[in-house]
Amino acid sequence: MLLAAIPAIAFGACALPLLLQRLGRRAAALAAAGVMAACLGCVLGLAPAVLAGQSAFFRLRWLPAYGLDFSLRVDGLGLLFALLICAIGLLVVLYAAWYLPTSDRLGRFYSILLLFMAAMLGIVLAENLLLLVVFWELTSVSSFLLVAYDNQRYASRVGARMALAVTGAGGLALLAGVLLLGALAGSFELSDIFANRERIRANDLFAPMLLLILLGAFSKSAQLPFHFWLPNAMAAPTPVSAYLHSATMVKAGIFLLIRLYPLLAGNPLWFWLVAGTGALTLVYGAAVALFKHDIKGLLAYSTISHLGLITVLLGLDTPLSVVAAIFH
Repeated sequence: MLLAAIPAIAFGACALPLLLQRLGRRAAALAAAGVMAACLGCVLGLAPAVLAGQSAFFRLRWLPAYGLDFSLRVDGLGLLFALLICAIGLLVVLYAAWYLPTSDRLGRFYSILLLFMAAMLGIVLAENLLLLVVFWELTSVSSFLLVAYDNQRYASRVGARMALAVTGAGGLALLAGVLLLGALAGSFELSDIFANRERIRANDLFAPMLLLILLGAFSKSAQLPFHFWLPNAMAAPTPVSAYLHSATMVKAGIFLLIRLYPLLAGNPLWFWLVAGTGALTLVYGAAVALFKHDIKGLLAYSTISHLGLITVLLGLDTPLSVVAAIFH
């Protein structure tokens, strides 16, 4: 039940800062920090069992006729990313309280930020791939609202629309890939998919399914040629850039590559597409970053470059390269 409590708290309390902002900025900030800390506490509560080699599962029947259940799992990978999301989110919440203008009551900002955190936690804890896609698109919507938070600025509106268009379209490709994968496996549950790994890989539709899933992952993680949305999204307030565009949202595509690594890796198509795209992104991002004079432009392209490094490590398809990718 502790696993189910994480999304319950995150989604159930995301409107709390908006309700409490009438009591002042401090109340909104404390409410957001409290929600983040509660989620972090639940994640830490699961850590001893996960570190002992156990995986926790939770399943609630939702739309069984369509293969969509509210299924959650936490293993070592999910624990790592959940800790990343909650811990850095808590730091960003505290930072934003002092950074954003005093005229901003912060309730709307923190509520959208908590909605985004809840969606990211849903991605990393999802056992059902259709459920993962639902949370995936919710991160695109909530990031759109955060990038366009200062909606009086033209750059914010343009950056938000561009980020939504690219990541939303990538999400549609991911949905198509997941539907194809579910048809090949006969289930959308990760446990069932991994159990049928050899049968899926032997199917003629494996290559189109792999391409569609990679399109979704590459668009979210700003890999070439989908990288251009990230520098424009840096028009968001700095706490948003720190949380979404450096720490969490751009890691969603990386997480997906690692989560499905046992199924998708180990073939020439994976090597050439993932390692090749990552290498191009690594070099291009680093080269452009050398000529940037503003700190947000430098941050954007250095982030793109480092995401390329992680991607190329995953594409090399060796046990040590995967460890290095997760480390980064």
